[in-house]
Amino acid sequence: MHNSRMEHRIRSSFDRQSMMTTLGATLEQVAPGAVTIHAPILPGSRQQQGFGHAGLTFSIGDSAAGYAALSLLPLDQEVVTAEIKINLLAPARGDLLIARSKVVKPGRRLIVVTSEVFARTGEDETLIALLQGTMIPVPV
Repeated sequence: MHNSRMEHRIRSSFDRQSMMTTLGATLEQVAPGAVTIHAPILPGSRQQQGFGHAGLTFSIGDSAAGYAALSLLPLDQEVVTAEIKINLLAPARGDLLIARSKVVKPGRRLIVVTSEVFARTGEDETLIALLQGTMIPVPV
């Protein structure tokens, strides 16, 4: 699939995700097998100690990983998460979370993906989470 067509497909799908809209998330970069999503740490997405909630971290990491997988699939296929694991490494302190995802191993039936999620304050980024999962291609 041509890169501009693939990017349009990913961006159109992202725009239909009400969860990402609710979180204020934006699709920043799209490339074959790799996607980056940003999300501000808004007052409504904090946990009781004031850090970004792990649910925010997980949501953008999962979505970025799914779109990285989708970027490699033909137009007659979509993708769903079969399983995904998260390791929370540090509190989500900062103004913005950044999920950088990539396909580790593409396959016809299983696609192994990973996401690194960073918290940004100013120009400083701290790795706060690692996600690894499996996406499954499904017919449209």
